[in-house]
Amino acid sequence: MKRFIAGIALILSLVAAPMMAMAESHAKTAEADKAPLFINLTTDDTWSAAKAIMFAHEKSLKNGHPTAIWLNVRAVYLADKKRPSHVHGLMKESGKSIQDMLADFMAAGGEVIMCQACSGAAGLTQADYIDGVTMGSWPVVEGWLFRDGVSTLSW
Repeated sequence: MKRFIAGIALILSLVAAPMMAMAESHAKTAEADKAPLFINLTTDDTWSAAKAIMFAHEKSLKNGHPTAIWLNVRAVYLADKKRPSHVHGLMKESGKSIQDMLADFMAAGGEVIMCQACSGAAGLTQADYIDGVTMGSWPVVEGWLFRDGVSTLSW
């Protein structure tokens, strides 16, 4: 009888170990699914920008991923409150400008970071940008780029 019970215990331990490993794997996958996303946006083309902002907001941020959009090179013009914008294609139905899309993204918890050097080169300052934009010092950018598990995506 003791051998029988020991045999059952051995079988249970052999079955339970893979099941526990599988549960642990699922937990790690769920945690990795919430990895941060850093989007590098370099163009002031409103079609490309609208796609990048929509992806950041609708696909990343709304699914629980901490998300930042870094506006650099010509993209610094996108958040200039004096510069009108429009949205092409399917995004036109919403009637929102690029600035509206950025404001909605920030209101939902996303971060819009402005390249400080590119802003200077474009003759723009913090006062020129829509409310909520963060001026991107190295510590701000570094805090996103080297965050554990961060992924980057460029437009």
